[in-house]
Amino acid sequence: MKKKHKKKNKAKGEKTEVILLNIIQALGEKATYHNLVALLADDMHEDEVAEALEVLIENSIITIDKKGRIIYNSSNSQKDTPRKNIYRGTVDLTPGGAAYIVCEDLERDIYVPPRHVRGVLHGDEVLVQIISKDKKRPEGRILEIIKRGQESFIGKLFINNKKAYVAPEGKNIRFSINIPLEQALQFRNHSKVIARVTDWGKHGEHPTGEVLEQLGSLSPADKEMKMILVQNGFHTTFPDAVIKEAVAIPQTVTEKECKGRLDYRDILTFTIDPVDAKDFDDAISFRKVEDGNIEIGVHIADVSHYVKENSAIDKEAMLRGTSVYLPDRVCPMLPEHLSNIVCSLRPNEDKLAFSVIFIFDKKKEIKDVTIAKTVICSKRRFTYEQVQEILEIGKGEFAEELNIIHSITKHIRHKRMKAGAIAFEKEEVRFRLDDSGTPLELYIKHRKDAHLLIEDLMLLANETIARYGSRLTAGKKKGAFVYRVHDKPDPFKLEQFAAIAARYGYNIRFDANDPAQVASTINALMKKVKGRPEEHVLEQMAIRSMAKAHYTTNNIGHYGLAMTHYTHFTSPIRRYPDLMVHRLIYEMLQHGHVKVDREELEERCKLSSLMERKAMDAEREAIRYKQVEYLAGKIGNEYDGIVTGVIVRGIFVEMTELLCEGMVPVENLGEEDFVYDERKLTLRGTRSGKRFQMGDRLRVRVTAADLDTRRVTLELA
Repeated sequence: MKKKHKKKNKAKGEKTEVILLNIIQALGEKATYHNLVALLADDMHEDEVAEALEVLIENSIITIDKKGRIIYNSSNSQKDTPRKNIYRGTVDLTPGGAAYIVCEDLERDIYVPPRHVRGVLHGDEVLVQIISKDKKRPEGRILEIIKRGQESFIGKLFINNKKAYVAPEGKNIRFSINIPLEQALQFRNHSKVIARVTDWGKHGEHPTGEVLEQLGSLSPADKEMKMILVQNGFHTTFPDAVIKEAVAIPQTVTEKECKGRLDYRDILTFTIDPVDAKDFDDAISFRKVEDGNIEIGVHIADVSHYVKENSAIDKEAMLRGTSVYLPDRVCPMLPEHLSNIVCSLRPNEDKLAFSVIFIFDKKKEIKDVTIAKTVICSKRRFTYEQVQEILEIGKGEFAEELNIIHSITKHIRHKRMKAGAIAFEKEEVRFRLDDSGTPLELYIKHRKDAHLLIEDLMLLANETIARYGSRLTAGKKKGAFVYRVHDKPDPFKLEQFAAIAARYGYNIRFDANDPAQVASTINALMKKVKGRPEEHVLEQMAIRSMAKAHYTTNNIGHYGLAMTHYTHFTSPIRRYPDLMVHRLIYEMLQHGHVKVDREELEERCKLSSLMERKAMDAEREAIRYKQVEYLAGKIGNEYDGIVTGVIVRGIFVEMTELLCEGMVPVENLGEEDFVYDERKLTLRGTRSGKRFQMGDRLRVRVTAADLDTRRVTLELA
């Protein structure tokens, strides 16, 4: 650091040190000397930054580690210093160009008006300063973009004699991407391409990038699906190095690979998956053992055997974090040669697995557990529908075995619910598409006993692995493990949910200090609303009142499942955390301990949590697009609905058989003026006195479906 020899203005110096300390706290691991100098370049001289840092070091408020990172000493008495309204958060950009910054440290999001947005994109990680507060929300301005949430863009490539650039498509994108002319000449001028930014440059400059892929002629829907994936940070193709590494992996299992594994090839084993599934992560084995006990094996594809840490495949999988399932396509975490062939537990093929094998006694209690690498051979590929039929009629292939497993899993589920787990039905929208991807039919997927059977076994395996993995950090061990955690709900959000439920006629009360009471209250409500029009609405609102589950090395338990230990182990083909867990568990089985860098593992957990949220966003956007595309061909059709929201401009109505929301503008409510009551959230007709409020059941007619805005307009039928 440069030293300042000029006499220091004490008052100004104290202010500088407070500013620096606040920014260091907000930046976290991104806090370095050079980052601070760059961030404050417009406000203070480099010498001022250096001198203020030296004061903070001398007072033991901060230290600088070997990597040059500035560490805030939270154990110091200065730990309660206010952050002067500077926070780190994630951008939720609105269509109008404003933004909401979601910060872990704040209950309410920070609103940033368009004039203070400073070129951010949806999903960017930023430093934001609150500049004013009112009763509704704090307002702020963007100080700095810490990390971009999107690197790739779809756009048109322009090439001339001197330069080339890509003009990205999408709202609120006000820059072009400069492409090196030599690289751009490999592609057709004016063609649609996917470009990736390699250098964002300084604020106000156009970024530099490279063309990843040239797109052929795309239908509007196909382009939209690709756009959704790209905008959420997912690659639509794999790099050549990854493909080359994947195809070199043999499809068949050798006897050499089977050595040292438990051989379950002669034990009855089968898979149960959706009818259109191609990547079979898990299989179930069954056999009767001594003393009338039952052995059930949960066998998971041994992806870690094939995907070695820090290989090209592994690095790409870590960046993707998860597979993304859109209505008309899958964006896989692993190349299809691995996900659909090599690792997939296909019937009548020897496959390598990582297994959790349970012995249940006559009372359906767990008597013994074995965790081991295995080799299996599935005897049958069931669909959920086939198993459901067998369970209902009691006949069919392996009917006896399936019914015994069903009886055991019902017992497991009953114990979990008794312990305080929360049961959500998780209704999902599905589409039947034609060859071009156009939706022909929309239907709701309901979970039945066949789904619950598999879910209960997977939950049990995940919990068992988490308990075993927790030994890595037991006693004086300094190891680390990957947990899937879920914090207690915020009391304020529970109050909001209770108020919303009351608008639908359900009077409930929560005691936030009693987890069992909260769980039993929600479960009782879900039973009451089952099959009613408001079921999906209230279920979604209940889910929103909960904290978000995420991955971390810090185990706080899983509130929603009422488990003190939980992780993800059962889907390594489509989730990167499961792959991390497989490696940790295998090392522990081999050596009894694992040498792991906790900080690095935590960073991978954070990345996986981020990509999971992005995948959920992409899936929601794609479903919404397909719903609107479906309704574009249903103009004039009528549907039963329920009012889910009321604003001054009209009412939102969810069409219950489609789980799709549309808006009835106030002008479509009747030939009179309507007055909005903000406190009661109602619209009242000035002449008729007719009121519209949340929970009202209505019959509505579709009048418009706009694919560009993904909005559905309704009128009263």
